[in-house]
Amino acid sequence: MSNLPSELRFYYGVVGSSKTANALMTQYNFQERGYTVLLMKPSVDTRDGLHVVKSRIGLQAEAVIVRPEDSLLAYFQSHQLPDMIIADEAQFFSNRQTEEFKELSVSIPVYCYGLKVDFQSHLFEGSKRLLELADTIIEIEALCRCGRKATVNARLDSSGNIIREGSQIFLGGNDAYLPMCYHCWKHTNNIYENP
Repeated sequence: MSNLPSELRFYYGVVGSSKTANALMTQYNFQERGYTVLLMKPSVDTRDGLHVVKSRIGLQAEAVIVRPEDSLLAYFQSHQLPDMIIADEAQFFSNRQTEEFKELSVSIPVYCYGLKVDFQSHLFEGSKRLLELADTIIEIEALCRCGRKATVNARLDSSGNIIREGSQIFLGGNDAYLPMCYHCWKHTNNIYENP
């Protein structure tokens, strides 16, 4: 068992707020001190390869993939419990998996990183449950182009138009999403218009 303080933490932010870079730096810092850190991510995130977590600034590490039907508790019945778990793209975990992270956090620290809301400013399933269960909730802030704090993940088409309808899950990077404050998101139709 780890001598680290056991808790469930949720680090959330909008797209481009360096959530994944923070997760990878945290993993590195704890590993440098001799702790075993298991990096996990949901199987829906295939942008950088199935078993890779990669930040926009180029940091990357190998990760264990969690499918929607997987049980985290069952996984650790056949695998040794690490000193710490770091979960990226936590918004995509199911309620059950989030509750299992909470159960695991009785023994070890579990740090989850992810988006709080989608492109319509609605909570993701995993994020909602993390907000309900996490012992510590920390916002990783980013700025809107107007200078206010960004709170919405604006989804864009190829012409810079803001998309307000569609499937909640659509993976993309800087070409598909832009962090915006609620005011700019609500009153802008195309990002090439004046803010």
